[in-house]
Amino acid sequence: MLPVDLHAHSNVSDGMLPPREVVARAHGRGCKLFALTDHDDVRGLADAAAEAASLGMRFVPGVEVSVSWRKHTLHIVGLGFDPAHPALLAGLASVRQGRDERAVRMDEALAAVGVTGVLAGARKFADNPEMIGRAHFARHLIERGLAKDMKGVFKKYLARGKPGYVSHQWASMEDAVGWIRAAGGVAVIAHPGRYEFGKQTMGELIEEFKAAGGEGIEVVSGSHNPADFDRFARLAEMHGLLASAGTDYHATGEGAREPGVLPDMPPGPVPVWSRWVDAATLAN
Repeated sequence: MLPVDLHAHSNVSDGMLPPREVVARAHGRGCKLFALTDHDDVRGLADAAAEAASLGMRFVPGVEVSVSWRKHTLHIVGLGFDPAHPALLAGLASVRQGRDERAVRMDEALAAVGVTGVLAGARKFADNPEMIGRAHFARHLIERGLAKDMKGVFKKYLARGKPGYVSHQWASMEDAVGWIRAAGGVAVIAHPGRYEFGKQTMGELIEEFKAAGGEGIEVVSGSHNPADFDRFARLAEMHGLLASAGTDYHATGEGAREPGVLPDMPPGPVPVWSRWVDAATLAN
């Protein structure tokens, strides 16, 4: 198993646990190198870093930036940056400003099909009011008995083409990658297996990402299956990208993996964590 998790969330964005608890849970499962990557916000990093230090676990600052690319919403993970860099902080603040507007429009869209009062209920699940998002809507709808689980609620209400989905313009890919690089970090395409792209579109995404300064792609992810691991390992090699790994943990019972450890990386691509630790450190 791989004792690395470079993609996980806390209640600073749409996770359920405080940053310190996410770190402690990852450490308890054998993690040796961890990154907290909350959506569009870095205010959980200080607590997460302090908890990792107290446990003797290596920590990498992270964030997951919401991006609009063509007609698609993508996520770009930033790793190993200065969390106090002004350009990054200003950019993330600009992305967060649009979240409340989107939430209001989602509430209105659901009300139009007879599902009312959803935003008020979703806010009860959002510990950070600036980060209200689809996961908070989903938890409320499940609590009301309108779906059994996260997969079901997205399929019925919140995925593209469903009643509660509204389009939104997030950061451009060039801006997101630029903020991360300005702060000294590495930009990584998050969970590419979730994007229903053909070979040509995926190749175009990677080339545009690289042209913007992006350097990595998630190969091993909680959203991927073993075939995806091999597919994206080959793409990483082909395009000269660093390979990353992360559980994309949000809450127990809401995803495929708990935080902390993952299946081994396929041989071939250079791991992104080679920027911060050597192989011997992770092996011991």
